[in-house]
Amino acid sequence: MKTLVIFGLLLFSAQYSAFAKSFVYCSEGSPSSFNPQLVTDGTSTNATSATLYNGLVEFESGTTKIIPALATSWEISKDKKTYTFKLRKGVKFHTTKYFTPSREFNSSDVLFSIDRQRITTHPFHSVSGGKYEYFEGMEMGKIIKDVKALDSSTVQITLNTPEAPFLANMAMSFMGILSEEYGAQLSAANKKSDIDNFPIGTGAFVFQSYAKDSAIKYSSHPNFWGKHGNIDKLIFAITPDANVRHQKLKTGECQFVNEPSPADIPEMKKNNQLIVMQDAGLNVGYLSMNVTKKPFDNVLVRQAINHALNKKSYIDAIYLGNATIAKNPLPPTIWSYNDSIKDYEYSPEKARALLAKAGFPNGFETEIWTLPVSRPYNPNGKKMGELMQADLAKVGIKVKLVTFDWPTYLKKAGLGDQQMLQMGWTGDNGDPDNFLNTLLGCGAVASGSNYAKWCDKKFNQLVTDAKSTPDMKKRTMLYKEAQKVFKEQAPWVTLAHSTVFKAMAKNIKGYKVDPLGHDNFTLVNVE
Repeated sequence: MKTLVIFGLLLFSAQYSAFAKSFVYCSEGSPSSFNPQLVTDGTSTNATSATLYNGLVEFESGTTKIIPALATSWEISKDKKTYTFKLRKGVKFHTTKYFTPSREFNSSDVLFSIDRQRITTHPFHSVSGGKYEYFEGMEMGKIIKDVKALDSSTVQITLNTPEAPFLANMAMSFMGILSEEYGAQLSAANKKSDIDNFPIGTGAFVFQSYAKDSAIKYSSHPNFWGKHGNIDKLIFAITPDANVRHQKLKTGECQFVNEPSPADIPEMKKNNQLIVMQDAGLNVGYLSMNVTKKPFDNVLVRQAINHALNKKSYIDAIYLGNATIAKNPLPPTIWSYNDSIKDYEYSPEKARALLAKAGFPNGFETEIWTLPVSRPYNPNGKKMGELMQADLAKVGIKVKLVTFDWPTYLKKAGLGDQQMLQMGWTGDNGDPDNFLNTLLGCGAVASGSNYAKWCDKKFNQLVTDAKSTPDMKKRTMLYKEAQKVFKEQAPWVTLAHSTVFKAMAKNIKGYKVDPLGHDNFTLVNVE
């Protein structure tokens, strides 16, 4: 009998090893936090909400269709101001070496997660700085009037006014659900900040460890409530250099690379051991000008810089043609795009004339912050900075190039320390509001996502009116008018809408390119 037991254990171990799969993802940078409420960048979102957390609703894999997640259904009142969510039962939070849940997910977790962001007196509101860039930038605190638990499995959210993109906003990463019980444990131990560094969620993967700028390790959530693939161990190998990511993919050190260099894509496509997927990105790359700092408070200076930069040369040299020139702050694949807008032509002569009119006939000195990591909307910030530097020198503007590590870059930019800044955006929910209001609205100045610090009353009124009406024709008209105001006032130089590429080993199955720019491996299988 003892021999049979040992044989059975060995057989089980062998079968487990045969089916247990490791997956190494070569990511481009380190996350700035492990709480999706505190992040807006894709690097951090991939490490948090796409891996660890779920919201009440979510986007169906590879689409912008809203489907149930931690809520199984919802009802919307006739006046469009009350949303009642029925919660999924039997959902278990992660068990880790630092937390063992004693109960399943319920309505108290929803209230804890939303109220932390919206109520300034909440015991966790000020933890980790108390800055909720998405929640504040989208003015969710003004939109939401109240959040109530009708019972343990029913939550009711009441709005002050109708909000057309509200349900899509609820599917975004910042509305991921945290554990109220874990928060109470940390509060009792006087370790509240651990909630943002040692995460507990309901997602398909469980956090194991993080070595800064090196690796993040996760394991499969054995009690995950939803469908999932066969990945047992998920590793984010943090690899900022795109060429190194390519080499690691070729040698099998990783099975998937994010943000491949455009120069490497032809070779990747020829390699029969790899799969290269591509899609039109719902993105925009731009150069923002901080209008609170001279001389960028002068619209003539901003217009001059728009004329001074040769955007076509950037498309050719940096994207290798895998992008289109951007003239608007949202991509042409999104509804309400105003194609009648005329872009600023590349003209050093017009740039110099506008600078002279603005009182700068000999130009001025300034800084451009260049992206330190590859992004879908800008694969090489340093090289683009050098090209911008040369273009602006032609019109008398002397530029110093500056950069920081990615978390520092985001933090300082949110505070408004920059003069000019390379940045970009990949849409989160397929709604124009997610570009125009989140990046350029007045509410987004305080939250930090409006890096130009531009608050134009006419523009803001247009986007505010647009999101408060369910009439699509009216919304479209208002957004098109807002794009005209943006172009005239020129707080950015709109640069590019890029094609998004993903490269992976041939034995990776089930991955879908996300139109919203995230890498989610919940449904992935390793063969």
